[in-house]
Amino acid sequence: MTSPDPAPALEISHVSHAFGAVKALDDVSLRVPRGAFTALLGVNGAGKTTLFSLVTRLYNNTSGTIRVAGHDLRRAPSQALRRLGVVFQSRALDADLTVRQNLMYHAALHGIPRRPAAVRVAEVLALVDLADRAPARVSALSGGQMRRAEIARALIHDPELLLLDEATVGLDVKSRAEVLALTRRLIADHGVSALWATHILDEITPADGLVILHRGRVLHDGTAATAAPHGDLTRAFLDLTGVAA
Repeated sequence: MTSPDPAPALEISHVSHAFGAVKALDDVSLRVPRGAFTALLGVNGAGKTTLFSLVTRLYNNTSGTIRVAGHDLRRAPSQALRRLGVVFQSRALDADLTVRQNLMYHAALHGIPRRPAAVRVAEVLALVDLADRAPARVSALSGGQMRRAEIARALIHDPELLLLDEATVGLDVKSRAEVLALTRRLIADHGVSALWATHILDEITPADGLVILHRGRVLHDGTAATAAPHGDLTRAFLDLTGVAA
């Protein structure tokens, strides 16, 4: 007998959210498959950060359902959140502590005992090519190194799904490419899934999953290739959203 297919890494169904009279999300549904890179594309104000805030329970979703690896976020929040690793747009590391101290602190928040935590910190720093920067203060890191350290922090508890909210904002071209390549390598080599929120179209390849979010509504949920069958994702995005070129 074949076992049933595992639940998607993330499944959002009919989720809406408003701030007073302003509707930030309007009946949003999307899926992130396991072991895949899915881009969440939208201009600033499209609702990407609001959606991430709901998935991470910074805001409470009162409509629809959010499931992480099959776990309902409202009914089983601990099980769902345990499977999430998050890199927010704003910096999350303490600049006055070393990279190792930041990660050890984060491991403690996840209830990982000190000895296994030290082993795990060494593992994730190696994964993001920062093993030699473990004793450095975060304030001494470059922008790209800081982003990779934040990805290491997000990996500390071995999550199944990474949420990355505009992870390359403020980085130079080389650092942007390194952070993006690292995320894709983690998917290919370690089987994690990733939802990559961005407004930068050239970070997306034709084979990537693609969700286009505009003014709180999903306009496309498929692959980049199906969104732009003629190969011009910029033109397809502008046509779908009505954003002026």
